[in-house]
Amino acid sequence: MTGSTSNKIKAGIIGGAGYTGGEMLRILVNHPNVDITFVNSSSNAGNYIYDVHTDLLGDTDLKFTGELSTDIDVLFLCVGHGDAKKFLEANAIPDTVKIIDLSQDFRLKSKAQSLKSEATATFDLGLSTKNFTYGLPELNRDAIKSAQNIANPGCFATCLELGLLPLASQQLLNSEVHITATTGSTGAGQKATATTHFTWRNDNLSVYKVFDHQHLNEIGESLSQLQPNPAPINFVPYRGDYTRGIIASIYTESELTEQEALQLYQDYYAGHPFTHVTNRDIDLKQVVNTNKCFIQVKKHGNKIFIVSIIDNLLKGASGQAVQNMNLMFGFEETAGLKLKANAF
Repeated sequence: MTGSTSNKIKAGIIGGAGYTGGEMLRILVNHPNVDITFVNSSSNAGNYIYDVHTDLLGDTDLKFTGELSTDIDVLFLCVGHGDAKKFLEANAIPDTVKIIDLSQDFRLKSKAQSLKSEATATFDLGLSTKNFTYGLPELNRDAIKSAQNIANPGCFATCLELGLLPLASQQLLNSEVHITATTGSTGAGQKATATTHFTWRNDNLSVYKVFDHQHLNEIGESLSQLQPNPAPINFVPYRGDYTRGIIASIYTESELTEQEALQLYQDYYAGHPFTHVTNRDIDLKQVVNTNKCFIQVKKHGNKIFIVSIIDNLLKGASGQAVQNMNLMFGFEETAGLKLKANAF
C-alpha cells in the first residue's frame, strides 16, 4: 500500500467514509492491479480506516487524510450529489488523472455544455473542461475503454436499464413500460434520516417518488442511445425493510415468444461477465455482495415480464466503478470483482 509497483496503478478516493467509499475500499485493498495512495475524508482525517469501516481491521493500516494528491492514476469521487461538481470546480485535477464519479453530477447529457458522442458529454467546470462518459459497460463498453472520465450510473438506473436495453436494441419499446422496484436502506446513503431509522424501516414498506424518480431521465437518455423516443416508463419505487439490493419487476406488451425474448437477452449480454439471463425464478440473495445482475425473462399473455436484480452498492455503485476502471486501464474486466453472494 505504501508504493506502487510497476504493474499497478495508484488510486485516490474522495469521500472514503460513506457507504460507497467503504465498498470501494473493500474491493481495492484486494485488487491485484491497484495501490491505494490516499483516502480523503475531512471528518475523519487522521483516523485509521478500520475505525470507520470496522470490517477492514487486519486488511489495511491506511489512515484517512484531509489532503489531496494528484500523484495518482485514477480518482474516485464517492461524494454526495452536487458535491462532485463543486469539488472539481475548486480543485484543478490534471488530465493525466482519470476520474470516476459516483454521484449524479455528470450523468445527464442534457446538463452538459456539449456532446462529444452518444456516450460522452463535455462539462465546463470553471478551472477546466472535462469529458465524462456514461459508465454502463453493457451499453458503452468500447467508449469506456478510451474514456478520460466516467459518470458512474445510478443504482436504480443500472438495474432498470439492464432490464430494458435488449428490447431497446431491437426497437421493441413501443408500448408503455410498467416498473415496480424495491431498494434496501443503503440506497439512501449513510446519513441517518427518518425513513432509514431502524424503528421505522423494520417490518415496513413504503412507496416514494412515484413516476418522478430522479433516475428516470438517466434511463431515458440511455435507452435513447439504442431506440430513439422509447415508450414512456411508469416507475413506482419502494423502500424495502432490508439493507442492500434492488429487485425490479418490469412488463410491457410484446409480440415476442418467451423463447425469442430469452434468446434476445442472452445474445445481448453474451460476453458481458456480470449480467446473466435465465427463465428460472431469481431472488435477491443471489446477487447481494456481488457485482452481478441477474435477469429473468418470462412471457404472460401478450406481455413480456422481466425481473432484474442487483446489489445497489456494488453493481449499482462501487463495483461498477471498479469494473469501469478495469476497462479504462486495460485490466481483466472482472479483476477484484470475483465476489460470491451469501447463500444463507
